[in-house]
Amino acid sequence: MKSPASASWKAPLKFRMPTAENLIPIRLDIEVDGQRYKDAFTWNPYDPDSEVVMFAKRTVKDLKLSPGFLPQIVQSIQSQLATFRSYEGQDMYVGDKIIPIKLDLQVNHIVIRDQFLWDLNNFDSDPEEFARTLCKDLGIEDPEVEPAIAFAIREQLYEIAIQNVTTARENRISKKGRRAAEHFTPSKASGAALDLMKLFSFGSSVVRYAPCKSHAE
Repeated sequence: MKSPASASWKAPLKFRMPTAENLIPIRLDIEVDGQRYKDAFTWNPYDPDSEVVMFAKRTVKDLKLSPGFLPQIVQSIQSQLATFRSYEGQDMYVGDKIIPIKLDLQVNHIVIRDQFLWDLNNFDSDPEEFARTLCKDLGIEDPEVEPAIAFAIREQLYEIAIQNVTTARENRISKKGRRAAEHFTPSKASGAALDLMKLFSFGSSVVRYAPCKSHAE
């Protein structure tokens, strides 16, 4: 599958998902009075908060869940949105990064295993389109597989985006430390090497395995 040409960003960017649409992964795993509800989906963090309540009400009604699930669903989604928003406005270091994405999913009776490279500098990338193409290539017709693949990709990209915020923060601290050290004479204490920069990087020897589809027993 061809990926669009990407721009190479050397300077830190402001935090966001490294995809065309800024959708974030939401996971729910809630148990109330012995009844359990699990779900995974993407959410636009810029939708009004009233949408969360409406979604929770529809879910409780459609799935015939007990009323106790309503506040739990709202709280869980709002908490995950708050986490995402807490990173907004912060620098996110990207640089030249091609990272491996791994899929190891079972959806109903279908198992998907794949590994491929993803360009973090390509802000036109589309996990949903990638998932559609992969399902078409593998001849998968189950409508639940495509969103599961897209979600798994977005979840990994989200985790990496957060790590890139940490990288940018550590880079700033490292630079401040070096500037401060220039004003002091070397000593045993100041002679210790600063090791604050821990880049989230991978070797260039990552290979792509042929995508595998199998049926679970």
